[in-house]
Amino acid sequence: MEPFVEAELTCDAFLGGKVTIRQPRDGYRAGVDPVLLAASVMARPGQCVLELGCGAGPALSCLAARVPGLSLTGVEIQPAYADLARRNLADHGFDAQVVCADIVDLPDPLRSATFDHVLANPPYFGPGSRIGSEDAGREIARAGRTPLSDWIAVAARRLAPGGFATVIQRAERLPDLLAAMTTHLGSVECLPLVPRAHRAARLVLLRGRKGGKAAFRLCAPVVLHRGNAHPGDADHYTPQVSAILRDGAALPFPTA
Repeated sequence: MEPFVEAELTCDAFLGGKVTIRQPRDGYRAGVDPVLLAASVMARPGQCVLELGCGAGPALSCLAARVPGLSLTGVEIQPAYADLARRNLADHGFDAQVVCADIVDLPDPLRSATFDHVLANPPYFGPGSRIGSEDAGREIARAGRTPLSDWIAVAARRLAPGGFATVIQRAERLPDLLAAMTTHLGSVECLPLVPRAHRAARLVLLRGRKGGKAAFRLCAPVVLHRGNAHPGDADHYTPQVSAILRDGAALPFPTA
């Protein structure tokens, strides 16, 4: 895939304009999912963060805008998106490197590095589970060939002792994700994301800790939208989600 030229890109604002991201007009475009993922990572200034499958860098950028002084590393298999991530992160002056590689075949320097946090937004669909997109970049981002178990195994290997892996995924894939998390990590917590009150969760955030010993915890869900339907074209997010998407607030897993 050749690098994108400016005519193929849009420049989109996130977090109320705190972050701007170049992304392709016709390829894979980030929505709210990477913003919610970034908001749920409780990193502290000075820590090291790795994102597996960083795309154009929206999650890393949103996390760095909220938590100053992070050392960021992104891994992205598609060269054109890796190039975009480098440009987007550099535009904001973040301390970041982006490596173009398959997550299951990382270069030696990354295989010897450890991180305080690893985050990922793995493809939501398995190969052959749906009609594919004609755009190759969008298809790789939405239906990757790497099993979810490999994403979690790689994340666990790259974590420092006591470090956290955080993943966002479709609720239908929670059984596979839980099986992988409980194999490689401990203190696993699940935060369901429901579109509206009294609806089934469509997405989940899952977090595990390297060496964690606590029992599995299912948190109360976060409701994304107010009311029973969108009023016209307005997003109509709940106040909690508005604070995340428009103000850059955190989304902590609720404590008991």
